Amino acid sequence: MSASSRLALAIAAGHVDLPQTGRIAVFGPRAGDDLSALPKERLQLITGFRPDHDAFAGQGFTCQIKPEGRFSLSVVCLPRARAQAEARIAEACAVTDGMVVVDGAKTDGVESIFKACRARVPVSPAFSKAHGKLFSLEASPAFEDWQLGAPREIEGGWRTLPGLFSADSVDPASKLLADHLPDHLGATLADLGAGWGYLSARALSRESIRDIHLVEAEHAALDCARINVSDPRAHLHWEDATRWQPPGPLDCVITNPPFHTARTPDPGLGRAFIANAARMLSPRGQIFLVANRHLPYEDILRQHFAQASETGGDGRFKLLHAQRPSR
Repeated sequence: MSASSRLALAIAAGHVDLPQTGRIAVFGPRAGDDLSALPKERLQLITGFRPDHDAFAGQGFTCQIKPEGRFSLSVVCLPRARAQAEARIAEACAVTDGMVVVDGAKTDGVESIFKACRARVPVSPAFSKAHGKLFSLEASPAFEDWQLGAPREIEGGWRTLPGLFSADSVDPASKLLADHLPDHLGATLADLGAGWGYLSARALSRESIRDIHLVEAEHAALDCARINVSDPRAHLHWEDATRWQPPGPLDCVITNPPFHTARTPDPGLGRAFIANAARMLSPRGQIFLVANRHLPYEDILRQHFAQASETGGDGRFKLLHAQRPSR
């Protein structure tokens, strides 16, 4: 059951009272969530994840990366990362003049968040349904210390934010790929799923690169990439890498594609990265990627490229290379 389903049940049961006037913010909804229990004309959806943003905007919802204005009620959909969950609650409290409703699955750590909130301010009894909980609290400055703040520095001088992929250290798969990229990659490149910019920064040590496009769906990660990759040859795009197209054919794509959709393993996401990479490459273009050993990307590479092979790796990861995309 999704957060939106629990919310609808909680509203129907009288556990959540919707204000008669004023705007309502929903922080972090996921594509597919049913928000029909809320008045659409009064909603502002807050999400920095581009596929979710586009999905809701396509349904006519008002979507923002950051909240704008004040709200009479806010709903916080908990992510799995604890620091992100705390930050959403702090952000909601800062812009809300009434109640803040917090909803999450047990696998998202809602129980520990419930206890942490209850230790600071009065909270409603938990409304428990389908392996999740929903509770509410009066917006309060008691959560100001939960705000994320500016990107922090990790080993190597990189700047990241808690909750992002490889937030605490360089991802070993990305490092493996960066260490084994050839000296000549071409003049125009894309880094699909660029995250906070590690792969692109490493690639840009090559003077032969004229332009590299960092394509990343998570807006907070892209904000960090702007700090980590200040080279003027870098062009940053807040876009879905499965759909984005460059201004012209590329010589090369580099990628460490994600393989989870929300919390669910989804190798199809990596396959979509590969298929779109083939569409954006020139006839002699090539792709270099790294993947966990168990991920089945060889077939999709052979389907979209004339040549594909494994070029190295270790016990955990494999390095794959393909060239000459088929049309």
